[in-house]
Amino acid sequence: MTARPTDLSRRSVLRLGAVAAVALPLAACTTGTDETPDPLAPLLAAAQADAAAARKLASGAGGDVAGQIADARAAHAAALKPEVDRLNRPQPKTTPAPAPEPADLSGFKDRLAAVRKQAEDLVPTLPAYRAGLVASVAAGCAALQRVAPSIGRGDDAQPIAAPSGSVPAEAVDPLQKALATEHAALWVYGLVTAFLPADFGDALKSGRAEHTARRDVLIQVITAAGSTPVAPEAAYVPAKPVTDAASAASVVATAEADSAAAWLGVVNRTDDKGVRGMALQALIAAARRGTPWRQQAGEKPTAIALPGQRS
Repeated sequence: MTARPTDLSRRSVLRLGAVAAVALPLAACTTGTDETPDPLAPLLAAAQADAAAARKLASGAGGDVAGQIADARAAHAAALKPEVDRLNRPQPKTTPAPAPEPADLSGFKDRLAAVRKQAEDLVPTLPAYRAGLVASVAAGCAALQRVAPSIGRGDDAQPIAAPSGSVPAEAVDPLQKALATEHAALWVYGLVTAFLPADFGDALKSGRAEHTARRDVLIQVITAAGSTPVAPEAAYVPAKPVTDAASAASVVATAEADSAAAWLGVVNRTDDKGVRGMALQALIAAARRGTPWRQQAGEKPTAIALPGQRS
């Protein structure tokens, strides 16, 4: 008997099943693709434009500051580009007209403030591995703002506060490491007092107050999470001997860099927006406070381009 057109043989069924088995994984691979423009692309474009514009000013008045801006923003671009290239997202249909190049250093005041805010606003929305990179760029711009009065001092970081809600388990260990660096920083601020002249009094007082506040918040947060906060060591060994004002400033700058690295570690290890926001502000505060200490110690560059990142 001849099979009707609607009849399917066993072989036909198997063949169709095999095709379906191949099609389903392909569908699964394509439906989750994000076709929206990459939010990091504008940060990359701004970093490239700033680096080029600052490089043009490096041979004129304020050349050292312009050179530091150029180097730092080039470092931001170099860090962002591989990540933007990796995702290879579609370009936006419309792009804003590029800002005119600054005629002098003062033109970077608004540019650095704008990109810092843009990066800060992105940090809570990104996957952890991207959030850490963007947080470091934001902190780098915040540190640059303290290099010279001509580019504007910029806003200080917001004081940190304990996040609402419970702290996720994965955040406790990096928070403990941040607490350990806050203990060490407070010890350093006490150590250097004897080596610095009286006109450093305000900087020492405000630094101690900032680290004390962060220490107290961390103790509160870690205790609420059901863990025992790490205790301070009886004493610490500075990376360099402290013998005068310059070496004292260098040790403080190192303590601030260590604090920045620990807080970036918190950003990298959690998706919790409250914890990440707290860590971002602490990272920015440490990067900004470290800049004048590096300047006093005669260290170059004055501002670390990507605070918290491994050099």
